[in-house]
Amino acid sequence: MGKTEKKNQKKAVPKAPLQVSTSAQPQGKVQKSAIFEKRARNYRIGGNIQPKRNLTRFVKWPAYIRLQRQKRILLQRLKVPPSIAQFSHCADKSQQSQIFRLCKKMAPETKAAKKTKIERNGWKEGKIRW
Repeated sequence: MGKTEKKNQKKAVPKAPLQVSTSAQPQGKVQKSAIFEKRARNYRIGGNIQPKRNLTRFVKWPAYIRLQRQKRILLQRLKVPPSIAQFSHCADKSQQSQIFRLCKKMAPETKAAKKTKIERNGWKEGKIRW
């Protein structure tokens, strides 16, 4: 910019602030009542009562509650091998039916089943001698 260009530029004059009359209210705002006026609260000694807070962190919990919470956090953070982890989870329906089928085979026979087996095989006292 040369000296001649600076002389030709006009200075921008700031505009006068808008004057709003006190009688005219802006159309968007509603006049508030003085009864419900918001007041600042003072929480110092002799002032307002402090709002209720969640103080569960500061409670001295019983030992069994503390232990079960600590255990849960540890189990979340540790990686447990699958061979051990299987005992901390419930079995699903298909696995449960397989286990019950196996247990049914392994269960000792009842007195009635034993009696029918003896009769079917002919092991009565008179027929077979030990």
